[in-house]
Amino acid sequence: MAMASHGAAILGRKIAGRTASRQAHHGINGIACSARSRSSGRDVVDLRSDTVTKPTPTMLEAAAAAATGDDVMGEDPTANALEAHVANLFGKESALFLPTATMANLCAILAHCHHDRSAETIVGSNSHINLYEGGGYANLAGVSSKQVEEGADAMFSLEDLRDAFRSDDDDHYAKTALICLENTHNILGGVALPPSYIDDVGKLAREEWKDHGVKVHIDGARVLNSAVSQSVSPSRLCAGADSVSVCLSKGLGAPMGSVLVGEEEFIRLARRARKRLGGGMRQAGVMAAMGMHALSNHVDRLAEDHARARRLGNELRSAGFWLPRDGRVDTNVVFFALPEDCDLKKEDLAPLLFEKHGVKIGGGYSSGGKLFRLVTHMDVDDWGIDAAIEGITSLCKRLE
Repeated sequence: MAMASHGAAILGRKIAGRTASRQAHHGINGIACSARSRSSGRDVVDLRSDTVTKPTPTMLEAAAAAATGDDVMGEDPTANALEAHVANLFGKESALFLPTATMANLCAILAHCHHDRSAETIVGSNSHINLYEGGGYANLAGVSSKQVEEGADAMFSLEDLRDAFRSDDDDHYAKTALICLENTHNILGGVALPPSYIDDVGKLAREEWKDHGVKVHIDGARVLNSAVSQSVSPSRLCAGADSVSVCLSKGLGAPMGSVLVGEEEFIRLARRARKRLGGGMRQAGVMAAMGMHALSNHVDRLAEDHARARRLGNELRSAGFWLPRDGRVDTNVVFFALPEDCDLKKEDLAPLLFEKHGVKIGGGYSSGGKLFRLVTHMDVDDWGIDAAIEGITSLCKRLE
């Protein structure tokens, strides 16, 4: 008992120390008041992704205080409360807490295509599901894909969807079972899909293809960014979809977790798929509590990230950098390319920007790797945006 008490005391001191350190970085309200983390004794601004955020002190406190149970047995009260909350937020019947957004999307595909071994999903050729999720729909779900090119607005034309549709009246074809949308669309620059478009796709699936059971899934890793940017409720935004995956570890700042929402039977099948994929969690309430805290405290502030991203885009475009969509920035993702008359090689920008200015960015996007990505988030403030603009523009001197 004495040894256990001594160990608990040591653990308590470690948690208190980490909390104090986090408070110094995040401020007394738990939201970042400085973009400056420390690396090798200097300030660092990390704009590579909104997945790099650190848990706030209040988020850690919520985790420590969480009531827990065995989630695989359906007995974790905090995970159950999170699922009920997100289902209600999106106007769906039920929800499932999962470790990652990639697993949430894969469970959605497995559930929607559960009863058809010749199923095919219509998916964007530039989508995250198609490019960055390890081909799971094919090698794990056994589902074929019909890849359709999105427009710059991240939308499929309805005619392209009709052309991609396949029924099971021809033995040569896989049968269309699912349409996957992405909102916001990452690789196209954080583009927000409007509710009217999602309604149109849902209407197409339910009315024109009503005898074929086609469903609509939204990869909503940043769907709350979309809702905030358009001042629309998540339930209205996603009313036309049958299911949505909602990531908690991007702009919302939780360390892990996604929630999948949809009808009761769909979630039952998704829960079975989660188990097969090794995603069943036991005392999941520790992580669910941080996700609930993020949803309760970090949604409205996404507008701050959007404003900072727009400032980045405007400043870079004014300095001669190329931006997609004529510089339009919907949410918190900014892609840019070097000016054609810049004297810096594209391969050198990211390492030099970190070496000389302490700013981290993503590079190598698009054909030929000409695009760089900046993602604003709760750990980057106005000082961090200033540092990024100054660093990028000073390194990319124009040739005379």
